[in-house]
Parts: sequence; structure tokens; C-alpha cells
Amino acid sequence: MNSDDYFMSEAIKEAEKSLAEGGIPIGAVLVKDGEIISRGHNRLIQNDSAVLHAEMDAIENAGRLNYEDYIGCTLYTTLSPCPMCSGAVMLYNIPHVVIGENATLMGAEKLLESNDVEVNVLDDARCRDLFLRFAKDNPEIWDEELKKVGNTTEVK
Repeated sequence: MNSDDYFMSEAIKEAEKSLAEGGIPIGAVLVKDGEIISRGHNRLIQNDSAVLHAEMDAIENAGRLNYEDYIGCTLYTTLSPCPMCSGAVMLYNIPHVVIGENATLMGAEKLLESNDVEVNVLDDARCRDLFLRFAKDNPEIWDEELKKVGNTTEVK
């Protein structure tokens, strides 16, 4: 197993944790120097939050890092990051984002790339299947979340 597969597996564990808590199965890990320094998962439903996406949770859980720490990090996330999460990546100068999959829902990858963030998409079927199963089994929850942000994008 290469390092991208390993770290994505850890992000998937976070997504599964969110699902087990009754939340949306999206997970993330923040990696520096080949080690996970923080983990996070989507907590919108669990915390009745407007901002606790998996990526935001992982960045928050890392604590207040300094510039040198952030520029040495890679963020692994199971689903393509939204504009808010992409903004946080850019704000903290995280130079690399690895995405599990972006076929079901495309985030703000072009924004990241236009701001010199390296973006890699793994097309990981585990991420896609976990998210699609959730969306199929809980269409009312997912539809409500999309409406809150004015997104009417269909899950593919």
C-alpha cells in the first residue's frame, strides 16, 4: 500500500466514524512529514453546525500551527472540498490536497489549482461507494444540506 492509499484509508475511517454518529460520511486527515497530525470528519448534523466539514474539522483539530508547519502539510479528504474548505486550505497555505473522489460531487478544485495548490484525485471507489450509499439511503438529509448552501447539484 502506498502512502496515498494509507492516508486515504485513514480519511475513510473518519468518514465511517461520521456515518456511525449519524452524520454525512466525509473524512479528512492532515499529514506532515509522513505522519498524521490531525483527523476530522463531517459534523454538520451531529453538532448542528454550519461549518464543520471534514476538512475544517481536521484543520481545527490540528490546533494553531505556524506557517512552516502548514506549508509542509498535505490534506487528504474523501470528497472534493467545497469553496469554504478550499478557502481554509489557501488561507493556511496548505500546498497539497489529495481527494478520494470527485465524480459524485465536484468541489472547488479549480480554485485550489488557480492558487497554486497541488490537487490529486485518486478516484477511490471506497470513497465514492460510501458517499453514494449514504446519499441513496438518506436522500432527505443530503438534499437538505445542499439546499442550505443553495446547491442543487445532483449526486451522480
